[in-house]
Amino acid sequence: MKPVWIIDDDRSIRWVLEKSLARSDINFASFASADEALAALQHDIPQVVISDIRMPGSSGLDFLQKIRDRIPSLPVIIMTAYSDLESAVSAFQGGAFEYLAKPFDVDQAVALIRRALEQSLRTDAPAEEQSAAAALDILGQAPAMQEVFRAIGRLAHSHATVIINGESGTGKELVAHALHRHSPRANEPFIAINTAAIPKELLESELFGHERGAFTGAATARRGRFEQAEGGTLFLDEIGDMPAELQTRLLRVLSDRNYYRVGGHQPIKTDVRIIAATHQNLDERVKEGLFREDLFHRLNVIRLRLPPLRERREDIPLLAKYFLQAKAGELAVEQKSFSEDTLNYLATQNFPGNVRQLENLCHWLTVMTPSQQIEIADLPLEWREASTVTGTSSDTSTDDWRYELGRQVAHALQRGDQNILSSLNQQFERTLITQALKHTDGRRIEAATLLGMGRNTMTRKIQEFGLDK
Repeated sequence: MKPVWIIDDDRSIRWVLEKSLARSDINFASFASADEALAALQHDIPQVVISDIRMPGSSGLDFLQKIRDRIPSLPVIIMTAYSDLESAVSAFQGGAFEYLAKPFDVDQAVALIRRALEQSLRTDAPAEEQSAAAALDILGQAPAMQEVFRAIGRLAHSHATVIINGESGTGKELVAHALHRHSPRANEPFIAINTAAIPKELLESELFGHERGAFTGAATARRGRFEQAEGGTLFLDEIGDMPAELQTRLLRVLSDRNYYRVGGHQPIKTDVRIIAATHQNLDERVKEGLFREDLFHRLNVIRLRLPPLRERREDIPLLAKYFLQAKAGELAVEQKSFSEDTLNYLATQNFPGNVRQLENLCHWLTVMTPSQQIEIADLPLEWREASTVTGTSSDTSTDDWRYELGRQVAHALQRGDQNILSSLNQQFERTLITQALKHTDGRRIEAATLLGMGRNTMTRKIQEFGLDK
C-alpha cells in the first residue's frame, strides 16, 4: 500500500499524525508545505492525502486542485483551523474526501484516514465532488455546526427540497442562501417569504400572484413569489405557521408543478426549488392536526437542524469576535476587543435569541462602549444584573448548572475575590446536604448514604454549616 501523505506547516500537527499513524501500522510521509508535496508528486503517488488548508506558498486548496486534475481518484482530507463554512465549502467544491476542523480528536482523524484508505483501495473511483454555499458569517467549531457544514456541502448540487429546523436567530435564512448560492440554480433568483409575517388573507396572493380585478384593490395583475423565483429557489420561512388552506394549495403545487394566480384561469407551470424553515416541531404539529401530513412528507426530503447557541457555547467567543469586527467595518469605527473575562462570561449565557441576539449585542457594544477593551462592566445593565439567564427554553441542557457555576466564577474573578475554590466548595456541599435532608425528611443516615458520605462526616458538615439550627 502506498503511503499516506501528511501536509502541514505546523510541526506539532505533523508529529501527532505521524505518531498516530505509526501506532496504527499505516505507512506515511510528511511535508512541511504543499510545494514540497507537489515536487514529490513527480516521482511518487500517495494512497491518501491529509493536508492543511492555509500554508505559506501553495495552499491546501491549490494542492487539491492539482491532485484532482492529475489523480482524480485520490482521496484528500482537508484540515483547517478556520472553522467557517467558507473553508468547508471550498474543500467540498474542490472535491475533498472530507473536511476536518482543528483542533481535532486524533482517534477521529485516524478513523477518517482509514475510511479514505478503504475507499482508495476498494474502488479507485473519484471522490464524490461536493459543493455548498459560502457565507462568511456562518461560523462554528462545535461538532454540531461541523455536521451542518458537511450537510450543506453534500446538498449543494442537489435540487432536493430541504427543511431547516432551528430556533429563531440560529441562521436559517443564511443556510438557505448558502444552499442556493452554490447550487445549479445559483444564477437564478433567491426569493424569501416569511409565511408567519403576512396576514393569511394576503398570503395566497403573495405566493401565487393575482389577476387584475381578482379582489377589491387589485387594479393590476401581480406576479407572486413563485413566479419571481422561477428557475431558482423559494425560501418559505416559518412554514409551520402556514394556514391550512394555503398548505393545501402548496401541496398541489409540489405535486402538479403548476398553480393558478388568484382570480386566474390559466395554469402556470413552475420550476422552483423549495427550501422551508421553521422553529416548530413539525412532527408534533402533524400529530396535533395543525400541519398536513402529506405536505410534511413532500417537504421532508432532507432535514437540517441548526443547533441553538446554548448547545454550541464554545462558538460564542468566535462569533463575538467576528461580529465585533464586522460591526466596526459596517459603522466605520475603530474595532474594539473583548477581555478574556468578558468572553468567558458571555460563554455562560443562554442567548435565547441565539446568534442574532449576540450580533445585536455586539452592535450595541460597538456603538456604546467608551473604551477599546470591553469588560463585563461595559455590558448592558440587563446582562450584568440578571442572576439567572432569562428566556431559557424548556429543552435547555441539564448541564446548565455548570454554566451557571462558570458565570459565578467569572463574577468572582471580576470582583477580585480571594479563596474562590474554598468558598464555592462550601456552597456546593451545603446545597447538596440541604437538598438530601429535604428529600429524606431530615433522616441524616439515609441522606448520607444517598450522597455517598460517611455518617460522621455528615454530622460534622451539618454542624459546620449551621444546618442543625
